[in-house]
Amino acid sequence: MNELNRVKDYLQALQSRTVAELEQLDGKASFRRDAWDRPGGGGGLSCVLSDGKVFEQAGVGFSHVFGDKMPPSATRHRPDLAGCSFQAVGVSLVIHPRNPYVPTTHANFRYFTTSGAGEPVWWFGGGFDLTPYYAFEEDVIHWHETARAACAAFGGDLYSRYKTWCDEYFFLKHRNETRGVGGLFFDDVNEPGFEKSFEFLQAAGDAFLPAYRPIVKKRRNHPYGERQREFQLYRRGRYVEFNLLYDRGTIFGLQSGGRTESILMSLPPRVRWEYDWQPIAGSPEAKLYTDFLRPRDWLGIDGASTREHH
Repeated sequence: MNELNRVKDYLQALQSRTVAELEQLDGKASFRRDAWDRPGGGGGLSCVLSDGKVFEQAGVGFSHVFGDKMPPSATRHRPDLAGCSFQAVGVSLVIHPRNPYVPTTHANFRYFTTSGAGEPVWWFGGGFDLTPYYAFEEDVIHWHETARAACAAFGGDLYSRYKTWCDEYFFLKHRNETRGVGGLFFDDVNEPGFEKSFEFLQAAGDAFLPAYRPIVKKRRNHPYGERQREFQLYRRGRYVEFNLLYDRGTIFGLQSGGRTESILMSLPPRVRWEYDWQPIAGSPEAKLYTDFLRPRDWLGIDGASTREHH
């Protein structure tokens, strides 16, 4: 079995078990499964849960797309690959819970391979991040401890590097705030060779559910009212802003002629904007801004990002 098929098999299995686990956590709704074909080559399977007991919407998508020419977003940092044929396999998921005390989360795991510029070029990318509305420090620490454990066997500084990259990538420049509390972000992973790089992708992929599941179980029955719900819908607007303005996966999907419904299933089903809204000083809503929406060294590790963006 060649490398691409091995990665494809892993990612399809990851999609299947993630869907099964989320259905179990929700306890009410089931995923709708849509298989789709891409006119330019390839296709995928989009699994979407709507109007659940725990999850207002959850999307877990698998895609395997290929073509004769790399999309511009994929060659922005690799101009030498412009015009090359490519294959890309990936799993991407976004979960929008109903309860404002359960964080939104996103994860993505992918593999690219190209040909046409001499030797075939390949790399892995992905990661996972957490976007709370009413944040709990113990939850964020658990999230980052799980991320660090996934990196532990692959180098002492790997967690700190990919944690910092996550803080910098999921940053809304026009708002001067992070999208959430971060996690891991990695791209262009190929230096250790295929086997070790693939092992790391699997370690990261396998860490997502253990990172997220306990937080959902702990917070899904937390009481809330209209104030908390309105704040959640307002903060979801930031999620939309990031995905449409900055997210590489969204841009790649649209540029490569992917299925629009599958690409935009990451967007929340309900969201609101309000002109120049400001939280009341000292309120729980203000605490999100002052204590969480900035890079922090959650685990007290030298080298993790603690600097502010200006």
